[in-house]
Amino acid sequence: MMATKTKLQETRLKKGLSQEQIADMLGMTQSNYSRKESGSSKISKQEWEKLSKTLDVPVDEIFENEESHIFIFQDNSTGNYSGTNNIHSIPKHIEQLLETQRKYIEKLEEEIKTLKS
Repeated sequence: MMATKTKLQETRLKKGLSQEQIADMLGMTQSNYSRKESGSSKISKQEWEKLSKTLDVPVDEIFENEESHIFIFQDNSTGNYSGTNNIHSIPKHIEQLLETQRKYIEKLEEEIKTLKS
């Protein structure tokens, strides 16, 4: 399953650049760049560095590895939570919200264990 490089796409759009403009700056075709941004083609370390320079941002501001999207689901039969990688891309603010909720759930589970003791 593809994982859209959301941070890369959002940064490109914030800079007001089209895929074609970025592709020209990187010396590749627009369709090649589109495959990289959509996640259907991998981006090499050197390409991440070029993208960083082209967009004038630090690499860590746009970098997303293939396992960067984790979704947490609760199994209604057991109540247990499980994570699933690479279902599809979600915006960073949703990822942050999910992480905050996961930490809150862990804290509550610890409090429950303490109360049961």
